[in-house]
Amino acid sequence: MTPYVLYWLIAANLIAFILMLVDKRRAETGAWRIPEATLLRWAMLGGAIGTFTASRLIRHKTRKQPFAGTMHFLVGAEIILLALWGLGILNPLIRQAHIHLDPLAATALAYFPSAS
Repeated sequence: MTPYVLYWLIAANLIAFILMLVDKRRAETGAWRIPEATLLRWAMLGGAIGTFTASRLIRHKTRKQPFAGTMHFLVGAEIILLALWGLGILNPLIRQAHIHLDPLAATALAYFPSAS
């Protein structure tokens, strides 16, 4: 795994974890809540393990459906993808995606003014 992906996963999981903590505190005090869509969005962006861990540690949103079901699905998907990537099974697919996306990205970047 590239270091950037690991940095992103650490950051996304930390943000998701903190958002769950903040939402729990706000729920206890009756303050404005963080929308479930925001919590799930961070889980989808790589923070599923952080969201799941926080929900278990502070007992927040563990029974609320469909949130809990979606969260369990995202945790499972994230763990499977990380395992496949760690074992190198996804490497051929990633290389193939680079072959197709590099010319596309170069074309898209040609429309942006240069930073020089």
